Amino acid sequence: MFMDAMNQARHTAAQIEFTINGAAVRLQADPEHTLLDYLRKEQGLVGTKEGCNEGDCGACTVMVSERSGTRIVNLAVNSCILLLPQLHGKAVRTVEGVCHRDGSPNCVQQAMIDCHASQCGFCTPGFVMSLVAGHLNREDCHNDVVAGNLCRCTGYKPIVEAAERAFEKNLPAWSNEITGDVPDGNDPVEAPDYVVHRTLDEFAEWYAENPAATIVAGATDVGLWVTKQFRGIKPACFVAGIPELRAIRTHDGGSWVGAGVTLAGFGEFVADAYPSLAELVRRFGSVQVRNSATVGGNVANGSPIGDLSPALIALRATVELRRGDHTRTIPVEDFFVDYGKQDIRPGEFLQAVNLPRPGGSLKCYKLSKRFDQDISAVCGCINIQVEDGRVEAVRIAYGGLAATPKRAKHAEAAILGRNWNEETVQGAMAALPRDFSPISDMRASAEYRMLTAQNLLYRCFLEDDQPTEATDILGITP
Repeated sequence: MFMDAMNQARHTAAQIEFTINGAAVRLQADPEHTLLDYLRKEQGLVGTKEGCNEGDCGACTVMVSERSGTRIVNLAVNSCILLLPQLHGKAVRTVEGVCHRDGSPNCVQQAMIDCHASQCGFCTPGFVMSLVAGHLNREDCHNDVVAGNLCRCTGYKPIVEAAERAFEKNLPAWSNEITGDVPDGNDPVEAPDYVVHRTLDEFAEWYAENPAATIVAGATDVGLWVTKQFRGIKPACFVAGIPELRAIRTHDGGSWVGAGVTLAGFGEFVADAYPSLAELVRRFGSVQVRNSATVGGNVANGSPIGDLSPALIALRATVELRRGDHTRTIPVEDFFVDYGKQDIRPGEFLQAVNLPRPGGSLKCYKLSKRFDQDISAVCGCINIQVEDGRVEAVRIAYGGLAATPKRAKHAEAAILGRNWNEETVQGAMAALPRDFSPISDMRASAEYRMLTAQNLLYRCFLEDDQPTEATDILGITP
């Protein structure tokens, strides 16, 4: 067995190791046991609340600190869909563990009191932990920091005021101790129902021999299998701690983005080359979700409304698939075969996404009922290259209009080689029904989806033709 060889080559732990509020924890965890349940039922830390139990309301927010190279990063995350083996080698802080050493409130907690930012109080611990993490990271866009926390009674104005007031204060003394709280966590873990891998080669060999196992990275999707669908995920393989999967490498031909790169990290990486894509990523879930969810998970789950895939298709990106020592690369658009079906073989996993060298102008648009934390009715991504008024290259992809994310090839043909003007874009809008036959569901009607998809083409043209015109009612034009 591979595990026997691995045990001989290096030490393999039988238990995960992490800290909670500075106290060491070692246990052989159930891979279907969430951090939220562990905190409340086994640690007696009941300040962390269960609201939605699916990563939407933020009442369960805690801060997780981990090593990233030589740095310690502090992340607000949803503990309700965080599975215990994901914590191996990390440090957890709950609302009980962020006050001063003498028990007095820290600056965030005191500001929440002074600004009357709590009413029923159920959501307050989650808000506090989001603001504490934001404070430590010196994030001054407070609306973004609390976008993943729902409040039903107080309203957000006093909470944002508390964030602004706390931002001017010094960091709490315990923040200097976080480095010592984070265990080394270098050893892989082998337990009866799960493994925690630390190197890419070990994982690739193990998964080739165990193709029925559930791969867990950020668990923002898999976590709901456990908490909402009551599905078993054993045996499970936890891969978020594999450094190779969290790497981004640039080269002359473009960029290699490891499948374990978080959406938060990916958004930062693409911000300069593709600001519109970075703005789209900003609307993926919330800060807590983006801190956990991964690029590979967003693509590999094959959702027709996975917002990253249309952008990758428009960019002519490819996915790198691996089984054991063998890798193959295919275009993202060819990865999706049908609804719920991808071109991925037993024992094979998505290792990376390859982005070509930047070219053209990419515009990404997400239509949903809420700005934050909502599933798209339509996601449209248009990458167009115009030279001397003529369209030299164009790729258009949509999510939400078909069983898979898909290119609009008839609309592309109506644009390519023509002058980039209103007549051309109207022709592309007329061609779009030949590419898609959307359905009606709880999010939108088929008619709405088609009309808005056509209008996104026109919006793209207006933003090029009349860049000073406001096309975004929120004032956040890509």
